[in-house]
Amino acid sequence: MIIAQKKRKENIAEYVLYMWQVEDLVRAARFDAGRIREMIVSRYDCPESEREAIALWYENLAERMTAEGVAEKGHLMSNAAIVTRLSDLHIAMLQSEGEPVYQSNYYKVLPHIVGLRAKAGSERATEIETCFTALYGYLTLKLQGRDVSAPTEEAMRQISAFIALLAAKYRETEDFISN
Repeated sequence: MIIAQKKRKENIAEYVLYMWQVEDLVRAARFDAGRIREMIVSRYDCPESEREAIALWYENLAERMTAEGVAEKGHLMSNAAIVTRLSDLHIAMLQSEGEPVYQSNYYKVLPHIVGLRAKAGSERATEIETCFTALYGYLTLKLQGRDVSAPTEEAMRQISAFIALLAAKYRETEDFISN
């Protein structure tokens, strides 16, 4: 909860990846409040009152995931909406004459995106969702201590830099809208 709030303000891309991980943690706890408290919340080093708020946040997420039909796979509508907004911003930046750095980075990662989409066998995901899925898969492999090939490492570095540019532009537009 606290981490999510901070990430959402500071870096929307990190927030999306964090929330996807939270969704998977809730799935691993089988949506059970007791298991959520035991497996996830007990690891927080904070006062009991704060820990209770964190537990309620996770339990609320579990309820929302069940209600939204994403218990097995998929993402909460709120998380999917952020990826959609990022995809819309991506398209706007590609069409803008004032974004040559972004466009240049896009064309560097485009072969990786095309390759990832071909491997996935689905053209339904947006390019931005494809990038997030790749980054999340990469982070999961790293957390599991699995080896990643040098070409994959380089592709993830490029995709990460590209998504960081998009996240920075998102933050600029959000700051502009909120002021």
